[in-house]
Parts: sequence; C-alpha cells; structure tokens
Amino acid sequence: MARKSRKGVSAPEQPKKDYMKIWRTALYIRLSVEFNGKRGDSLETQRQIMEAYAALCPDLEIVEVYTDNGITGRTFEREAFQRMLADVDAGKINCIMVKDLSRLGRNTIDTGYYIEKYFPLHRVRFIAVNDQFDSEDSENSGNHLIVPLKNMINEAYAADISKKVRAQQNQAMRDGEFVGARPPYGYRKDPDNCHRLLVNEDTAPIVRQIFQWTVDGVALNVIVKRLNEQGVMTPGYYLASIGLITSKKLMGSGKWQTWTVGKILADEVYTGDMVQGKHTNVGHKQVVTKPVDWIVVRNTHEPLVSREVFAKAQAVREQMASKYTRTMKVPYSENILRGRVFCAHCGKNLHRQRSHGRYFYRCISNDRMGEGACTGGIIHLPEPDLFDAILTIIRQKAEVVMGEALRLKRCDNKIATQKAQVDQEIAELGRQTQKNKTIRAGLYENFVKGILTRAEYLEMQEDYSQKISGAVERVQQLQTRQSELERQMECCTSMADKLAAVDKDTALSALLVEQLIERVTVNGPDDVSVKFSFEGGFERVMEVLGNE
Repeated sequence: MARKSRKGVSAPEQPKKDYMKIWRTALYIRLSVEFNGKRGDSLETQRQIMEAYAALCPDLEIVEVYTDNGITGRTFEREAFQRMLADVDAGKINCIMVKDLSRLGRNTIDTGYYIEKYFPLHRVRFIAVNDQFDSEDSENSGNHLIVPLKNMINEAYAADISKKVRAQQNQAMRDGEFVGARPPYGYRKDPDNCHRLLVNEDTAPIVRQIFQWTVDGVALNVIVKRLNEQGVMTPGYYLASIGLITSKKLMGSGKWQTWTVGKILADEVYTGDMVQGKHTNVGHKQVVTKPVDWIVVRNTHEPLVSREVFAKAQAVREQMASKYTRTMKVPYSENILRGRVFCAHCGKNLHRQRSHGRYFYRCISNDRMGEGACTGGIIHLPEPDLFDAILTIIRQKAEVVMGEALRLKRCDNKIATQKAQVDQEIAELGRQTQKNKTIRAGLYENFVKGILTRAEYLEMQEDYSQKISGAVERVQQLQTRQSELERQMECCTSMADKLAAVDKDTALSALLVEQLIERVTVNGPDDVSVKFSFEGGFERVMEVLGNE
C-alpha cells in the first residue's frame, strides 16, 4: 500500500488567523501625586511602553485607555479604574494591561484579589509589561509566589513614600510655605515660588469690602445679596475662569452664599498669617483637625486686612450671634419637610421661618440673590395651610392607589404563572449549560487524539464558550426581571397599606413624609403639588406583567 504524503495533512493543524482569539485590551495608566515629576513613570511614557508591547502581539487590540492622574495606588476607589471594571462587567474589554504591577495598585490584599480572583473569574487576561507577567502565558505558572511578593514590596514602598511626603509637607507648613493646591480667595501664587502667596488685585478688593461691611454691622445675608446684585464672581467661578478648577461640582452654583462669606471672615490668612493643617487624612478620607493642632506661622505674606479690622469683624459677628441667641428663647419645632419644599418659579428651596410663634414658608431668592432672581411674586404660605394641602393630596392619591392595588391583586395568578415559567427556563438553561461544559471539556482530548484539527478545536471551543456565556447572561436577565417585579410588588403593597391608614384625623408627621413624599412644589397659596416616592410603581409592575 502506498504511503500517504504528510504534506497535505499538516496544514490544517496550523492555527489560522481567522480563528485567533482577539483580546479587547484596555491600557490602564496611573500616576500618583508623589511620582508626577518622575519621567520614567509619566503618563505618556507608560502609554508608549504598553503600545509598543501591544504592537508585537497580533492578538491584542487596544480598545480603550483609562487614566487616573494624581491618585495613590493604596486605594482602588479611583474614577477611571472603577469605570474600567464597569466595562469589564459589560463585556467591552477582556484584557487589562499595565506598565508594571505597581500601576495597578500598591495595596497587597486588594491588588492580589484583582489578579488572583477578580480577573480570572471574569476571564480577563492581565498583563504587566515590565514585570513580564501575562496571565495567559504558561511560563508564568511559577509567578503565584513572585506576584504577591512584588505587591508587598510595592505597598511598603508606597507607605514609605507617603510618609516622607507628609513629613515634607508638615515641615514646609512649619516654615510658613503655602502647600495648598489652590490659593485662598484674594491671593495668587507667586509665579516664581508656588509656596508663596501674593495679593490678587482682581479679588483682594472684594475681601476687603466684605470685612468692611461686617465691621459696619451689615448682616451676612445682606452682604450676600449685595455681592450677587453687583454680579461679583464667586470664588469657585473665579478659579474656574482662570483654569484652576475644571469640576462643575467644585465650582458651585455661581451665587454667593452666607457660608462662603462666613468662611472668608473667619480665615486668619487675610491678616498675613499662614494657617494650615486644618484637615488631615485618616483612612484615605479628609477629617477636620482641632484648632490646637493647626500650624500657624505669623507674617508670611502681605495682609489684606489689619489685625484690628479682623478682630473687630469677629467681635461684631459674635455680638450678632449672641443677640440672635437671646431672642430665640423658644426652640424651633422639627422641620419635617426639610429639603422637600421648592418654589415652582425659581426652583429653589422654600425657607421655613418663624414669626410671633407661627411658622410659614417663603421664597428668599430675591433677598439672597437680588431682585429678579425669582419672578413668581411673594410666597408667604403658613405651615398649617401647607400641611392641610399636602394631606388633601395624600387622601386623593390614596383612593387612586386603592384601585390600583385591587387591579394588581387580580394579577396574582398571572404572576405565579410567570414565575413558574421563569424557573422552568432557568432550569432548562442550567441543563443545557452543564451539557455544553461537558462537551467543551472533551474537545481538548479529541484534539490531542487527532479527531479534531487545531482550527476545528479552537472554533468549537469558542462556539461552546459563547453558548455558555449566553446562557449565563440570559439567566441574569431573567433573575433581574423577576427580582424587580417582586420588589415593585412589595413596594406597591406597602405603599397601599400606608396610604390606607391615612384618614381625616391623620396628622402630617416626619415618618409619613419620609415614607411617601419625594418633593413638594408650591406655585402659590392655593396651588401645591406633591411628587410621591412611589410614583409610577404600579405602571412599572403592569409593564413587566405585559398588561395593557
């Protein structure tokens, strides 16, 4: 019998590019504040190293770059890192690359968790270029001991660096150097020495005016109104205008507030003294320190107000506070609607005020921000009238909800049938998944025996893996939908019970407000609307059930 040529049978055994698994790769870049001047760890350098590595690996496709700039590696509560994990969960990426292990993190326990537990569980390939670690490389099988050791070294190094940085900052503060990220309002940093404060001629006059008004006996709310009427830019908006702030959250509302003015009046920095160390980090969180622990250095920069003016301003504020305290002999009752009552015209909170022992709600936008801030006219609504209007709306809503509850009750059989169908589908998906896992596990044996070519093996393995993944996703969808239905059902039933208990003798209480009310909008004395916390709950249940 003629011997067959091996030339024709060897080709199918070679992997084809069409069947090569392409890893959707994320480049993760992190730069700590401690290392922002170190060229070897710069953002651009990290990216170049990883892109060069990826260029040598045809199975790596870079789909996204995540960057945390100025964030310590001792915590994993980083914006870009958490966004990357969300994309992992969404299936957008299945490979994460870093320059080295320290870029992932410097916390031994948490870093080890992600490398050894989280990434494998989510079938994510992890590559640390400079540490020559690749979770998909069989040659890394011995690194289960090396990686934890490197993580421990990284954590110890980070703790040591952090300790040295804090010590350096404390010494700088004791030397009278400014170490803050942004200068106090009224000052600017010296272009030649960022630790030295210079007078900012754009904002210093505002600070001086605030102190002068206070010395003259002008109340804080009046000062705030004057600043807003004059169109004076707030500290947050001013810093944003010169590029020192980019976050809208840090910018604020753009309107002066009493607490902003009060903060300026209480800051000794305006007398030429450097007062720092008012906050410290405990467990990666900022906490306020006691005044006795503040670091105060006298006469470090040019003052904006004299010590006499500063002392006079404090005395006037104490006098006003004392007068206010003496007149408030009767304590305020609880404001059960705090943070829930709004003006329909300007959208601002209505303030609860007291006059001659009676409470009322009014919009003070024009008082605080100047005439024209609210065009709705004067709202002066007595609290009892507002409570009565809210209770009337609650009772009307109760009648509607009772009807919805009866309608929902008639769906009990449909709900039970739907749950049984979901349970049955989940059970069938479980059986199919177990069968597919068994088949997938036997593919490699068939490949070794020569029953399957390498190309056939890779194709079938990917096919069964996708079937298993699809089944898992479908089960998650079914469970989420069923859980949401049960939660909404429980919420609707609970709300119906609470509303049923509201009768003509029920008084509005803090508990009732907390359970039922999300927002109260006042357009006028006879025009009040209430947004309930359970709004749309019944509609969502019916939508899930498929009812018209």
